Amino acid sequence: MVSMDESWTLRNGLEIPHRSVLAAMTNKQSHDDGCLSDDEINFLIRRAKGGFGIITTAASHVQESGQGWTGEMGVWGDHHVPGLTRLADEIRRYRSKSFVQLFHGGMRSPSALTGQRAISASENFISDSEGSSRSMTLEEVNETITSFAKAAKRCEEAGFDGVELHGAHGYLIAQFLGSKTNRRMDEFGGDVLQRMTFLNKIIDAVRGMVSPTFSILVRLSPVSEDIGITLEDTLIVCESLLSKSIEGLHISCWDVFEEHKTGQTLTKEISQFIDNRIPIISTGSIWTGKDAQFLLEEGADAVGVARVSLPFPDWPISSASLEYCPAKPPFTPQELIDAELSPLFVDYMRRWKGFVTDGR
Repeated sequence: MVSMDESWTLRNGLEIPHRSVLAAMTNKQSHDDGCLSDDEINFLIRRAKGGFGIITTAASHVQESGQGWTGEMGVWGDHHVPGLTRLADEIRRYRSKSFVQLFHGGMRSPSALTGQRAISASENFISDSEGSSRSMTLEEVNETITSFAKAAKRCEEAGFDGVELHGAHGYLIAQFLGSKTNRRMDEFGGDVLQRMTFLNKIIDAVRGMVSPTFSILVRLSPVSEDIGITLEDTLIVCESLLSKSIEGLHISCWDVFEEHKTGQTLTKEISQFIDNRIPIISTGSIWTGKDAQFLLEEGADAVGVARVSLPFPDWPISSASLEYCPAKPPFTPQELIDAELSPLFVDYMRRWKGFVTDGR
């Protein structure tokens, strides 16, 4: 039986010291110019100290126009590199491997924040207040691909072990993958293999700008009805990605226990299909040691967590025990502050129903 405290390797041989992965989580702690704050660095370092095998930063926009929310980390400028370097250096002290999650919000980049009309693969309705996105020109598509590659290069220069391309949760890469949000008639639209051209070109551009030892992960939502992604589409995308120069897949399930209409979990469906050809991280609603073991038995090579890591930064140390059952929410603001969440982050978590004692 595979245990959480065992090491594992990515496809390029990078050894990960533990099967726990700190998944990217919005925390609102970066400065207005996208630079990392002391609070955000301290939050991530505390989890590295707690033993997570991989530390993933929050989603980090590769273009100013791709910002999705206030307090969001940026990697679109060289002025971000000093903070990134400090973070990578600190994470390395605790043996964790460090990854920056790269993304562009696309139609989920509010004009009130960016000062520009939101862009996407196609013109898509956003909301009554926001209106619709504008379809990207070919020049804009290619500029965005280059921006992902330049951002990855900054991360490598800063000392990170790799990047995670955020192709999940309805952001720009997912908008290109979705049949409902991508209705383009050029090389970036069509059937699912044609719709993944944007992602493929990003991977190729990143790989062309970083060293062979720098790791690339791809995060996907296996099913997303609102933008038009089916499990069948995702399996085709996964098969195609196996031929790309990437080191692993991260499956974002929201709830890893939920069964698909096939009667199996999404992790099981994808792991059986992949058949050990590439490492898989799976994430969604994991809390206890028993939960983590269940996910490993479903075929995941590593277990991604986010919310449980907030009150319990040392979660990896105990997660190998089937008896480990940490307390459930709500948590007091002081409990979260003691776990290296800033008052700003605690205030953001008040929006999550039932998570903070004085929140929603």
